[in-house]
Amino acid sequence: MKNTTRRQLMFAALALAASSAAQAQAWPSKPIRIVVPYPPGGSSDIIARAISQPLSEALKQTVIVENKAGANGNTGTDFVAKSNDGHTLLLCDTGALAITASVYSKLPFDPSKDLRGVTMLAYSPHLLVVHPSVPANNLQELVVLSHKQTLNFAVTAIGSAPHVAGVAVEKATKANWAYIPYKGGSQAIGDTVAGQTQVLMNGMLATLPHVQAGKLKVLGVSKATRVPQLPNVPTIAEQGVKGFESGSWQGVLVPASMPPEAVARLATELTRIIRMPEMQERLGSQGAEVSTMTPAEFTSFFERERKHWAAVVAQGGVKVD
Repeated sequence: MKNTTRRQLMFAALALAASSAAQAQAWPSKPIRIVVPYPPGGSSDIIARAISQPLSEALKQTVIVENKAGANGNTGTDFVAKSNDGHTLLLCDTGALAITASVYSKLPFDPSKDLRGVTMLAYSPHLLVVHPSVPANNLQELVVLSHKQTLNFAVTAIGSAPHVAGVAVEKATKANWAYIPYKGGSQAIGDTVAGQTQVLMNGMLATLPHVQAGKLKVLGVSKATRVPQLPNVPTIAEQGVKGFESGSWQGVLVPASMPPEAVARLATELTRIIRMPEMQERLGSQGAEVSTMTPAEFTSFFERERKHWAAVVAQGGVKVD
């Protein structure tokens, strides 16, 4: 009798595993939409477009990248959180998403409950840059200058990771600049290149090409160590802000209602694609490091980031009502 029960349990387990595998293979059943909640040209948009074709080939479905900017990234994020078609993904700065709940007193979604992480894709440290006309060649000179003339600091979005990082640097150095909000990194970069704003912190992936072209002057890197692409540029920590690090983490999230089998397959394919040598070389040449996580690791990371930035936001007094 006991042997019969064991066999029945074993067959049931095998049947369940086979069913799960079949469901995973059946997904996707229609085109995939990757929503980027910012305007085109930023770090998230660059990565979304880089992975869209390989992902389409892997899943045998069309993959569409759609920019849904607005409300500092919350419009597109809310759209994905409320999607129930099982084929809509969110590719965003997950650090910024972790900050959102602390910056906004009210949100139409709960990032910890309405979304689930699939995998991290890449990390890009922030660059502290200025318009070439700004007479400062390091952070200390920029701080001194900020007390002599008005410096407009381009904010990629209120409450974004670069914004909060800028506030942290301002508080630590006693600098003084005025924050000018934008709808995304590409617009903030554009106005700083044009000289309409003078200071910017933004992900290296989207910002480095403008530094290399001489359109922006880099004063510091927000990483623990110097980056090989800019070996002569000191870190912000080296320039007096002890232990300072910040950056943009790009990752993929999906609605919490998405079947676990689909999440698992998506995580497998995205991890394989982003780790391809040509993809790592392509992103690495612009300062982005490929960094992947399992769904469980992603969830733990997100919660740690949420708690960390909540403390930074409270100290900096960053709030959007």
